[in-house]
Amino acid sequence: MAVVGQVLRSEWTKIRSVRSTVWTLGVAVAVTLVVGVLICTLARKDFDSMPDERRVAFDPTNVSFAGMGLGQLAMIVFGVLVVSNEYSTGMIRASLSAVPQRGVFLFCKLTVATALVLAVGMVTSFATFFVGQAALGEHRAYLGDPGVLRAVVGGGLYMTMMALFSMAVATMLRSAMLSLGILMPFFFLVSNILGNVSATRKVGRYLPDQAGSRIMQVVPQVGDDAPYGPWGGFAIMVGWTVAALLVGCLLLNRRDA
Repeated sequence: MAVVGQVLRSEWTKIRSVRSTVWTLGVAVAVTLVVGVLICTLARKDFDSMPDERRVAFDPTNVSFAGMGLGQLAMIVFGVLVVSNEYSTGMIRASLSAVPQRGVFLFCKLTVATALVLAVGMVTSFATFFVGQAALGEHRAYLGDPGVLRAVVGGGLYMTMMALFSMAVATMLRSAMLSLGILMPFFFLVSNILGNVSATRKVGRYLPDQAGSRIMQVVPQVGDDAPYGPWGGFAIMVGWTVAALLVGCLLLNRRDA
C-alpha cells in the first residue's frame, strides 16, 4: 500500500504540472457551460413557435447539456494527453523503471486522472444544469423533478467515462496524434453519421457515446425505440471502457516501453 500511495502522489504531480492537461479541463468546462446557455436561451425564445409534437418531447434538462458534445472533445484530449505525454517525452521508461509493476503503474495513473475528471465533470454538469435552466425561464426543469437528478449526475459520469475510454485507447496506441486522429473523427463525425442514417441507426445506438448519453435524457425522444434505458445505455458505455482498459493493460504488460 505504501508503494501505491507513492505512485498515486507521483501521478498527481505529473498531471498538475503539465499545463496542457489542466487547460483541456478548463476548456471542457467553459465550452459545455457557454454552449449550453446559448442553446437554452435560443430554446426559450423559440418555444412558443415550436410544433405541438416538439413541445411534448421538449427536454429542458437535456437541452442544458447541448454543449456536452463539444465539451467531451476536450475530455478526450485530456484523457489522451494524460497517457501519451509520457511516451512523447520518453518519461515512460523512467516511470516503468521506478514502478516495474505495470499494472500498479497503470492503475494509479488512471485512478488519479479519473478522480480528477469525475470531480470536474460533476461540477460542470451541475453548473451547466442550473445556469441552463435559469436561461430557460418558465420552461425550466427542477432538480427534484422525476429523472432530473439522475440526468445531472449522469452528465458528470458521462464525461468521466469518455475521458477514461480515451485513456485506455491512448494506452493501446501510445501516440497522442494517432489516438486523437482516431477518437476525434469517430466521436465527432462517424458516430453521428451512423446514428442518424436509418440503415445504420441500430448499430450506432450501441456506440459508447450514443448509448452513454441516454443517461442525460429525461424525456424520451420522438421515435426512440432503443431497447435500453438511461442506466442500460450507460452500462453499454462502461462495457466499452472496461474492454478498452483490459486491452490496454494487456498491451502495456507485453510491450517494451
